[in-house]
Amino acid sequence: MRYLDDINPEEFSEWFDTVIKEAEIYDYGRYPVKGMGVWMPYGFALRKNIIELIRKEHDSKGHEEILLPLLIPEDLLIKEEEHIRGFRDEVYWVTHGGLDELDVKLALRPTSETSISLMESYWLNSYKQLPKKFYQIVSIFRYETKATRAMIRLREVSTFKEAHTAHSTFEDADRQVREAIEIYSTIFDQLGIPYVISKRPDFDKFAGALYTIAFDTVMPDGKVLQVGTVHHLGQNFSKSLDVKVLQENGENDYVWQTSYGLSDRVIASTISIHGDKRGLILPYIIAPIKVVIIPIYFNDEEKKGVIEYSEEIRNELENCGIRTVIDTRTELTPGKKFYDWELRGVPIRLEIGKREISSKTVVIVTRDELKKKSIAREKICESVRKEGEEIDKRLRERAKKKMEEKISKVEKLELTMEYGERVRGIIEVPWCGSEDCALKIQERTGIRVLGSPIEKPEWIKGKTCPVCGRNAVTSLRLAKTY
Repeated sequence: MRYLDDINPEEFSEWFDTVIKEAEIYDYGRYPVKGMGVWMPYGFALRKNIIELIRKEHDSKGHEEILLPLLIPEDLLIKEEEHIRGFRDEVYWVTHGGLDELDVKLALRPTSETSISLMESYWLNSYKQLPKKFYQIVSIFRYETKATRAMIRLREVSTFKEAHTAHSTFEDADRQVREAIEIYSTIFDQLGIPYVISKRPDFDKFAGALYTIAFDTVMPDGKVLQVGTVHHLGQNFSKSLDVKVLQENGENDYVWQTSYGLSDRVIASTISIHGDKRGLILPYIIAPIKVVIIPIYFNDEEKKGVIEYSEEIRNELENCGIRTVIDTRTELTPGKKFYDWELRGVPIRLEIGKREISSKTVVIVTRDELKKKSIAREKICESVRKEGEEIDKRLRERAKKKMEEKISKVEKLELTMEYGERVRGIIEVPWCGSEDCALKIQERTGIRVLGSPIEKPEWIKGKTCPVCGRNAVTSLRLAKTY
């Protein structure tokens, strides 16, 4: 059986647009505002499950969920100069209330560093309250002028998880960056999304940050998608918004802050990386429907018994906490039902007919392998859970292997646009550490600089920078990106 990775990269864009529409995930392009889409019921359920996974990981590390206002006054947004310079061209402004022109323009939040810093200046007084870790999952708005893409490049990012933390020292904020990396690694590992972790160059860091760490994954077309970022903000925002606390030494000082975000791209990459030519393959852990039962009968006499048996199995699975549906549609053949549920990516299909009733079994089919086997009814819950765990393990291992095949270590880099056009996946080259050399590589090839590994790679020993010829101190990752 061919998987999505066997399809020519040029076909991926059409596949993605088709599958999110036909599987009723996300309706994009028909709402009359560019860059905004509508989550359909099945897609919303998938989104909800991924959000709950994200919540669980943040809550387990002591984060508290909040909800900040959507509107940010212009005079608040411009408090941090570097930050507003980075977002000035992307801000949506509200200028009128009804027919009245507003005295102060209001921005639809592009992100919330200034908003949370303002509130922290009211909430935080002493080092004893620190560290403090907040997060929210909301819509943000950015006037994206490039070609928009469903879930990937939007003007309304409707699933934006942003965390904001405050600390007494630089070192504790640095520790929080490492914790954020751990949280994101756990989330992506559970979803089976492979990634590289890179420190962004200063010319591509978050506006207002001391430094930025990014998670990138390779999509089926060979382009790289940034799926998560972590920022050490230093004291830049706390100084602008006057967020001071009484320190242990008795002096007042500005807090040190971090922020880190995920978006709809997590859902897009989950869909894209695991899918195949038949449609979605959803990890069991976040699938809205974990099991679909297909009754198979040939006459009314068989139908009654098969439906009753199917309902008994469904009830047993539901009582075990396994979301299960029975497809009782009479207008579709079993084959058409198989196709429909494979398109939607339901991890496990159970087929039940007259033979299964007599043998007290069910036929189980996993979405990723589409292999059939018989299991005993008395072990139905145990068997389904075990199969679900195996599905997620296989998806994770397959995705990781596919991504590793798309990462190339290149000692000598051809610095031409023609070379850049041929690049698919991630290229890693020896690098002297000079941002001038990184910019020259980016400008001459048209390949975006992702950054350098957060740990020094062993393979660059004795290697030289392809631009200046100096000894490499680390490596530089490059890719064509969304």
